[in-house]
Amino acid sequence: MSTKPLQKVAIIGATGRIGGAFAKALLQAGKHDITALTRPDSKGKVPEGIKTVKVNYDDEASLISALEGQQFLIISLSISAASDLHTRIATAAGKAGVPYIMPNVYGYPESPEQAGKSVYGRLVIDRIADVHNTHFSSPVVLACGFWYEWSLALGEPWFGFTIQDRKVTLFDDGTRPITVSTWDQCGRAVAALLGLPESSLAGYKDKTVRIGSFTVSQRDMLDSLHRVLGTTDEDWEITHEGSVKRVEEGLAAMQQGDRRGFAKALYCQVFDPSNETSAYVPVDNEVLGLPKEDLDEATKRAVELVESGWNPFAE
Repeated sequence: MSTKPLQKVAIIGATGRIGGAFAKALLQAGKHDITALTRPDSKGKVPEGIKTVKVNYDDEASLISALEGQQFLIISLSISAASDLHTRIATAAGKAGVPYIMPNVYGYPESPEQAGKSVYGRLVIDRIADVHNTHFSSPVVLACGFWYEWSLALGEPWFGFTIQDRKVTLFDDGTRPITVSTWDQCGRAVAALLGLPESSLAGYKDKTVRIGSFTVSQRDMLDSLHRVLGTTDEDWEITHEGSVKRVEEGLAAMQQGDRRGFAKALYCQVFDPSNETSAYVPVDNEVLGLPKEDLDEATKRAVELVESGWNPFAE
């Protein structure tokens, strides 16, 4: 097995937030030939220096052709992607002979035993199974927790914060810590992982790479917002909600097709004290040489997103 890094890396979703972070970091590393697969009608911009291949995702032959010769495929799909698209992409990658696939399951470590307890767990296990079912490719999973800036900026159903109105709903007492990552840290992690010699990368086959930026509670987030905004608790409307009740309400709303209900249940379930994985230790940070980050700098980026009127669901 080669003592050099893999050369050919393909990314699906390179024009998105997390896929873009991967693309940018890999490009800066300068160790790979990077190919971005995009739809023919995509208006997203791929960073200069990355090859773009237009693909018809509804045509398996088109996917296989685009993936032939690739050594590592990173899948990053929009929340609005067709439910079977991940399966079709993985199947095509296996037929194209791609040895490694990073499935679209960026979140918390999951196991088959725990999957039934989590709103998102079953999907994680199924997408990893998509790779196993190729009978050729091996999954390399990136566990990064929730994306910090994204989740803090999105609004109340996510981390409980409505920054522009200075309101926060604390789940239970608001002190339950969870592990989260910035987009930049995710990008650095993938670039460092793929910068390893292939002989070392092979050690991550069928395994989960655990990285993170911070292990923080809602209280920690609020304190960081105070430092960034120059506020105190007196400037905010602070309410509390029981996590069990909130998850139940979110699940009920989700059954009615309310996307915010899904977010409400998913996020609050992660803050539940009984969740065994949400405060996981990012053991691969040191292995990959990832830096320690400044919480307030990340919080500031979230505030700037809010102040800019950012709406990811309109992108």
